[in-house]
Amino acid sequence: MRFSRRGFLGGSGAMLVATALPAAGSDLLQIEGPAFGAGWRVRVGSGADAAAVVRVITGVIASVDAAMSPFRAGSEISVFNRAETLDWQPLSFQTLTTIAEAQRIADQTQGAFDPTLGGLVGRYGFGPITAGPEGAFRDLTVGAGGARKAHPRQTLDLCGIAKGHALDRCVAALETLGLRRFFLELGGEVAARGLKPDGTVWRAAVERPLPGQVAPQCVVGLTNEALATSGDLINSYALAGHRYNHIINPQLLAPSDTALASVSVFAARAITADALATALFAMGSEQGPAFAQAAGLDALFLSRDGPRLRQDITGRFADWIIWG
Repeated sequence: MRFSRRGFLGGSGAMLVATALPAAGSDLLQIEGPAFGAGWRVRVGSGADAAAVVRVITGVIASVDAAMSPFRAGSEISVFNRAETLDWQPLSFQTLTTIAEAQRIADQTQGAFDPTLGGLVGRYGFGPITAGPEGAFRDLTVGAGGARKAHPRQTLDLCGIAKGHALDRCVAALETLGLRRFFLELGGEVAARGLKPDGTVWRAAVERPLPGQVAPQCVVGLTNEALATSGDLINSYALAGHRYNHIINPQLLAPSDTALASVSVFAARAITADALATALFAMGSEQGPAFAQAAGLDALFLSRDGPRLRQDITGRFADWIIWG
């Protein structure tokens, strides 16, 4: 499934209609609905309570959107961004934990993931934050009940990590319903628990990121992992011989512009996989695989090589490949 990363927290509000359909095989039920301008899909055993699944998933989506969407004027992040103050500002626990993980990944990747560069994302046409960036991720202080800026006009853009947070919360919500075996997709990122009712692993396709080609590069199996992909196939444009996309290279303060087309990352939590995929893409086709290999990250890099794709695999990613 193709979804726009920047469209994820677009605040569509279209979360009232969902469907429950038989999946392939009579022992599976597929429940799906719209979210954030994209969509979600759950595959679970046919005995699951579809109405309860819809209720908890849409509840999580509404909560995350209200807290972290920079497209909503009344969201926590938008209010935080507009407040030109160095005082502590109250934020919810979910927003603070997302910011804390964003800072952790920023430290781990030596700033390749930086949630304070939303102004540059907007400047290139991919987001609503248009003010120039002030400071960096280390300049933000997070406390028990809020956060404090080091620069009055500092802003936060959590679109590169909030979808992963939402996916983790959806997983937890399904588990509160007593579900232990399911596959969940949210805006193209996936997570799974247990095995399918027939005893096999859940399967997900990593898309081949080439224009005009809707085909899998490989198929992977999941049991208790999350998988996130970042790329420039959807959110990009070409102008005067340069390719511009929504992922900023913090070293250049400009969109990442290398041969890299997509990065897919396995992790125990979707929030971690989401942010790491963004960071590794920002690093580019050479530095990204080198960093991932040194750090032991389970990642798949697909880079443009003329009309073909070059594939680089790091960590244990190959262990999950079923086909391709």
